[in-house]
Amino acid sequence: MDTPTIKSFKLRGTRITAAQEVAREQLWDKYGIDFGAERFHFDSLFPNAMEIFIEIGFGMGEATIDIAKKFPQRGFLAVDVHQPGIGKLLASIEESELSNVRVMDEDAHVVLMAMIPDESLDGIHLFFPDPWPKTRHHKRRIVNEGFIELIHSKLKIGGTFHVATDWHPYSEWIEERFSNSPLFIGGEVERPDWRPITRFEGQGIRKKHRVTDLIYRKV
Repeated sequence: MDTPTIKSFKLRGTRITAAQEVAREQLWDKYGIDFGAERFHFDSLFPNAMEIFIEIGFGMGEATIDIAKKFPQRGFLAVDVHQPGIGKLLASIEESELSNVRVMDEDAHVVLMAMIPDESLDGIHLFFPDPWPKTRHHKRRIVNEGFIELIHSKLKIGGTFHVATDWHPYSEWIEERFSNSPLFIGGEVERPDWRPITRFEGQGIRKKHRVTDLIYRKV
């Protein structure tokens, strides 16, 4: 079985703008959460939330902001390590005056294992993860058997895992692994109206990439 401890990210270029850096420095204490050994008390973190979602790898945060606006009754914990994206998301949260988004600068595997209580999440979003297309790099793909077991332990019964990818071989890889697991039911769906088309996704569409949305529900 693949291990869930493989890092789910590869640090990308850190060409952070001055505005993003200022947002990172000035807004982290307001919207950011430092990694720690204590598990979250989501009632305290999101006191008005009826549901709790985690977004793994939010890029520049466009989808995060759009979805958080559409679902103000949900609390969103956004996890990434891309510094320009973190700065941009923090600035967007402030500009949009959102109270239902918090940000973490850490690997999602580590956060899930160390800080997320079992059966505490209503949903997990993973939009356009690195597909690691070369065969020798497939072991780096975040979705594997170990990851499926990990998210199953953190989701409530009936909780959902929603992944979108514009790399069709990766969508087939994901489908194969979930079809071999008795922990979830689900599969490919039409893109939900509430999931915005981000700039990154638009680039893939212009390149004729097939975008696949997959939603799996914990049983």
